[in-house]
Amino acid sequence: MTKRVALITGGAGELGRAICERLASQDCRIVAMDISVHNGAGAWQQRMQAAGHELTLVQGDVTCFESCADTITRVEESVGPVDILVNCAGITRDAKLTNMDPDMWNAVLTTNLDSVFNITRQVVNGMTQRGFGRIINISSLNGEKGQFGQTNYSAAKAGMHGFTMALAQEVARKGVTVNTVSPGYMDTNMVRAVPEDIREQIREQIPVGRFGKTTEIGAVVGFLASEDASYVTGANFSVNGGHHMH
Repeated sequence: MTKRVALITGGAGELGRAICERLASQDCRIVAMDISVHNGAGAWQQRMQAAGHELTLVQGDVTCFESCADTITRVEESVGPVDILVNCAGITRDAKLTNMDPDMWNAVLTTNLDSVFNITRQVVNGMTQRGFGRIINISSLNGEKGQFGQTNYSAAKAGMHGFTMALAQEVARKGVTVNTVSPGYMDTNMVRAVPEDIREQIREQIPVGRFGKTTEIGAVVGFLASEDASYVTGANFSVNGGHHMH
C-alpha cells in the first residue's frame, strides 16, 4: 500500500518535529511546513533521511489562503496528496486585554485559528474524494480553561475545537476524522524560558508532578492518524498531566 502523506504545519518547531518523527515511525511520508525552515531544520532533515524516513521541508505562510493553496499544489506534485493533516502552527502575544492592541489580537487569531481554515480547506476535498483522511488540530490546555493574559490565545485555541466538532460532522461519512489534541505545559524551550520560581509554581499544580514530553503529544497524534482511530472523531484529547479535568 502506498505510504500515507502527512503534512504538519509548524513542522519545524519543537512540538512539530516530535509529531513529524512519530508519524515517520509509522511509515508516513512527512511534509513539514513552516514559515521558516531554518534554525537547523536542514540538519534535522538529514538525520531523519539517514534513519530511513521520508521528510520534505516546505516553506509556506499559514496566515495566507493563497500561500496555503500554492504550498499544497507543490506538495501534491512532488510528494503526493495529503492524507493526514496536523495543524500545529501557533504563536503567542500575551498581554492583559486592557493592554492588548489590535495587532497582538489579530496576529494570534490569524496564525492560530484562521490558519486552520486556510490549510484544511486545501486538502479536505481530496480526502473525502479518496475516502480517507485524518485532520488533527493542536489546541491547548488554555483553550479549555482560559489563562490570564491570553484572551487572544485562549479564544483562538478554543475556536480550533469548535472547528473540529463542526467539520467532523461534515466529513464523517466520507472516511475522514477530525480531532483535537490539547497539550498542557510541555518540557520545551518556551516553558524553560519561564523564570524558575514561576515554572516551579506551575509544576506544583500538575498532579503528575512534571511537565509533559513532546513525544507524548506525538503518541496521541500517532494514534489519531492511524487506521485504529477510524471510529474517533469530533473529540478533544486533553494531554496535561491532570492539570485541568472536566
